[in-house]
Parts: sequence; C-alpha cells; structure tokens
Amino acid sequence: MCKATLRVIAAIAAMILAVVMTPVGPSAAGTIKVGAAINLTGPASTFGQYHAKGTQDYFNYVNDVKGGVSGNKIELILVDTGYKVPEAIAAVRKFAVSERVHMIATWSAGEGLAAKPIVQRYQIPTINYSTSWEILEPPIDYFYLPFGSYRLDCYAILEYIRTIHRGKEPPKVGLLTYNNAYGRSIHKPSREYAEKHNINIVAVEEFPAKTVDLTTELLRLKKSGAEYVFMQMLPAAVITTFKCADRINYNMPFFGTWTSTDPDFFKMGKGLIGDRLVIQFSGGVPSDQSEGIALLKDLWTRYKTVDAFDASYWEGVVVAMIMERAFQRAQEKFGNVTRETINAAMESFSHEPFGGLFPAITYSKNDHEGSFTSRIVQVREDGQFVPLTNFFVPGTGQITLIKK
Repeated sequence: MCKATLRVIAAIAAMILAVVMTPVGPSAAGTIKVGAAINLTGPASTFGQYHAKGTQDYFNYVNDVKGGVSGNKIELILVDTGYKVPEAIAAVRKFAVSERVHMIATWSAGEGLAAKPIVQRYQIPTINYSTSWEILEPPIDYFYLPFGSYRLDCYAILEYIRTIHRGKEPPKVGLLTYNNAYGRSIHKPSREYAEKHNINIVAVEEFPAKTVDLTTELLRLKKSGAEYVFMQMLPAAVITTFKCADRINYNMPFFGTWTSTDPDFFKMGKGLIGDRLVIQFSGGVPSDQSEGIALLKDLWTRYKTVDAFDASYWEGVVVAMIMERAFQRAQEKFGNVTRETINAAMESFSHEPFGGLFPAITYSKNDHEGSFTSRIVQVREDGQFVPLTNFFVPGTGQITLIKK
C-alpha cells in the first residue's frame, strides 16, 4: 500500500475519531437531549410508563414554566425496552452515537448493569431508575442512583423490625424474592445487617418472575418460623403473595422495598392489601405538605397525567429534577452544558435540596449513591402512604417511631 493511500486512510480515521469523541454540547437550536431507555410494554410496564410520565411532565414544566435551562429546552427521547436487556443495550448505544444525547436514564437492574460499559466508554452521565446497589460496584464512573440503593432498603427495614420486635429471642426474618438481579439485590445486604445486629434470617425463597402461585414458597417460610417476610418483587407478585398467604393462614407482617407498588397495585389488591404492607420509602408523601409535594400536585393539575400520589410517577419526577439541577450547575460552573460538564457538576453536589420531595443529594467522585436517608411507610389499601418513622440514617440510632 502506497504512502499516499496510507495518509488518506489515516486522515479518514482521524475524522471518524473526531466525530465520535467530540464533546457533545447543546445544539444550535439550544436543546439539551436526554435519552431514556424504559420498559413501556413488557412485564411491570405500568411502572415504566409512570416513570416516563413523571420524567416527561417535569421536563415539560421546565420548558413551559421556567423557559428551559438558561434558555435551553430539554428534549426527552423515550425508547421502549420491553424489559429486555438487548433492547436496552441497543437504545443506549443509539443514544450515545447517533442521538448524541447529553444524559441518559436506564431502567432495570439488569439493563443498567448491561449498559454500564457503553455509558462509561462514551462518558455519558446516566441515572438508573432501579436502585440496585450492584450498579455502583466499581468502576462507578458516569453512573448514578437518584437516592439510596436497595442496600438502604435492607438496612432500614431490618432496623425497623429490630425496633418493633418484642421478645427475648432475635427476630426471625424470611426473604421472598425473584430469582433475578433485582430480586437478589436484597440478599447480601440483608445478611450483612442481620449478622451484625442479632437478626436471624431463617429462610430465603426465590422464584421466577412469571410464577403465578407462591403457596409452596410461603409454606416453606411458615415452616421455617419466619415472623416477618421481607420481599423484593414487583407489585403483581406482592398481590400474589397476599392471596397465597391468606390461603394458608400465614398472617405475618410483610415488608418491601419502595418498588412494591404501582398504579395497578391498588386496583389488583382491593380487599387484599389491608394494612399489612410496610415499605422503605426515601421520599415525601402528601401528608408532609412540603414544597416538593406542592410541586408534584402542580404537575398533576397542569398535565393531568395522574391525579393522586404514585411512587413510580414520583420517581420519574425525581430523576428529571436531578437531571435539571445537573444541567443548571453545569451552566453556572462551566458556562455550557456538555456530557463532561454535567458529570463534573453532579460530582460537586453537596446536600442539594429538592424541597422535601426526596432527601438532599451529595455526590462525589467516589460516591454516586446520592443519599442514605430512609423512612418507613405503611401502604394502605386506599392508596395512602402513612409514615411510621421519621427520616433516619440506618445504624446511627436516629430512628423514631410515629404513632398511627
């Protein structure tokens, strides 16, 4: 091959590399692009649909009411993953290369973990809706959680159980979870906390996500002597759990992570939920009457997407608020909004307040979890989220019970 040909090839390669690696900034039209790869049609798609609605509503609010971020409008590009990892990977790759977005939201634990190498290769700040702690296993670069991970849920739930337990013997807890990354995300942290705080994990029951009868698993938990059942599953499976528990007269308290409900949960669970579901919820609820809750109600009224409090819609708004704050700080600190300035701005967050809608956030180069502040809430059949404790950080002795 002649030297002239080699020079041409080298020049073309350099041009391609320049296109791929050029920092992404706002377009000429002043648009900040956000890509969201969300489950809109697959299993548990109601959750994903309301995540998308909350995120879209808040970005519309920023554009309509605030005039964007320093005049730059936010464009949300939604892609349905169907709860399939390959679809999520394809969407994230498209966001990175052809859509050239400034920031990304990924959805499930499995999808986030699979997309992580692409996110880090293209250096795009990304928030995952699932708060699986495994996502923040090193390297953590460019990947963030909006608030405490499922490790927080585990520590908080078990600390609450230890606080309310009566009797000389350690509380006996059984885990009931899916057999996937999402379900198993509470196994290791629960065992860690239990070993240090005199709690007996008497059984761990796993099942496939498509299981429609959990009688066998609950019978085994009952036989193990579990006095409390800690679940990690999506809302439809929680309803199945209650049906099967009633069938075998297993009247134990049931605890879940904050992902235990969605809009369909209360329709499916009529006559089943009662007052037996308690969850960890790192957020504001309507009874707080906070500034953040007032904003949430304004969104309901303005866009009519929902008309009552919903945890999945709430998180959609939370993710969008964090992104908007990152864009604001990038503009203030660096004079422009790019992938790099957004990431640098996020890593400078120090007790960033959000009006009580969720805990103040601190990120640093070595910690992308956001917060480790918890709250225990009872979920009632009429859709109310009733606080049972103050906000507290597990392990600090701050937990205080609130009379119902």
